[in-house]
Amino acid sequence: MDPAHSLADAQPTPFWLEDPGRPRANPALVGDEHCDLLVVGGGYSGLWTALIAKERDPSREVVLIEGNEVGWAATGRNGGFCAASLTHGIGNGLERWPEELGKLQQLGAHNLDEIEAAVARYGIDCDFERTGEIDVATEPYQLDELHELAQRAAGLGVHLELLDRDAMRAEVDSPTFAGGLWDRDGVAMLHPAKLAWGLKRACESLGVRIHEHTRATAMTPNGGGMAVRTGYGRVFARRVALGSGVFPSLVKRLRSYVVPVYDYAMVTEPLSEGQLASIGWKRRQGLGDGANQFHYFRLTADNRILWGGYDAIYKFGKRVAAEHDQRPETFRKLAAQFFTCFPQLEGLRFTHTWGGAIDTCSRFSAFYGTAHGGRVGYALGYTGLGVGATRFGAEVMLDLLAGERTERTELEMVRSRPLPFPPEPFAWAGIELTRRSLARADRNGGRRNLWLKAMDKVGLGFDS
Repeated sequence: MDPAHSLADAQPTPFWLEDPGRPRANPALVGDEHCDLLVVGGGYSGLWTALIAKERDPSREVVLIEGNEVGWAATGRNGGFCAASLTHGIGNGLERWPEELGKLQQLGAHNLDEIEAAVARYGIDCDFERTGEIDVATEPYQLDELHELAQRAAGLGVHLELLDRDAMRAEVDSPTFAGGLWDRDGVAMLHPAKLAWGLKRACESLGVRIHEHTRATAMTPNGGGMAVRTGYGRVFARRVALGSGVFPSLVKRLRSYVVPVYDYAMVTEPLSEGQLASIGWKRRQGLGDGANQFHYFRLTADNRILWGGYDAIYKFGKRVAAEHDQRPETFRKLAAQFFTCFPQLEGLRFTHTWGGAIDTCSRFSAFYGTAHGGRVGYALGYTGLGVGATRFGAEVMLDLLAGERTERTELEMVRSRPLPFPPEPFAWAGIELTRRSLARADRNGGRRNLWLKAMDKVGLGFDS
């Protein structure tokens, strides 16, 4: 059967955002507001910043503005993998910050613990499950990479459990699985939109004033603070924290450091007991395969399978537009790959398809800093790791805005920046060449061509 038939009834909208618990949007800002801290952006980055700012100082006046609705963009469209890693994995961290990776691992583990604690403290019902994640090998060369990664992790005091073919298929059964590497404690599964909505309620319970449908259009110095213009008014703030992610930054010099890369995902109808038994998956771990063009997949609370990844699409000119959220050629490809992975589920149908832009930087993990004499802080470039790492980024931004030297601000990862992307057409050509080279490496036993080796040499290589 043509796998496209499984998509016939799929709704072209993010599954998570259709939840009946979605809150009503707050009114837009009309007129002028004054505050101690203005947070721009109602995704995870902005929500965590506003919440932690009030936790640190309950008397601080905090305003958050969001151009659409809280959680509508990358925050509500991701797979719901909340990872402890701050560096996009141990391999990327060792390539970039080998001397401080041990400390970064500790800080990341603590950050994930703090997310779990906040979910409990504020009673956020977001289907939080600390199941861990398994990196799955589907090719022989990937088994060697998993063994190497396990050894490197052990050197940092991190235990990752190697699974051979039989052990892997005992956890989740697919004829394509050759082994796996299970991080039992470093990843949680959750409902990403419910987490955002819960953080919104938590912020408001502490006195944060949230305005939705309020897009920031310009930012200028104003005395000892900043003035931010919106559609119907202005906000005058002593300090500003930017959590606008993939959208063009109010600090124009930052725009060359981030490109929007589109990622796509789908969810199935709920599995029957028999269908679930045919694949196992009793411990509900998140899964991701070991290719450069990789899939990520997990179970939802009602036993649907979310299946995403593989295609990473960059649009010429850094274009972010709703028209790119649907890509039938990608969904058809993903459906065929899904049934190759799980042939025992033939006949299962997909109910939702969607896409969204990821704020991608050249080092594949977030970068941080200040502008306007320390009055504006920013954290961006999470490159698909924002569900967990944005909370750490919020702490960094608040430290920087306070002018404090902390364990976080002394990190080389925090003090350094990635390389910027070149202007068009060079950005599109470089990204497209890299994408095609990674696909070729997947077809050739992981062997990287001259272009990828050159990118590795200058610190731009990426093997996810």
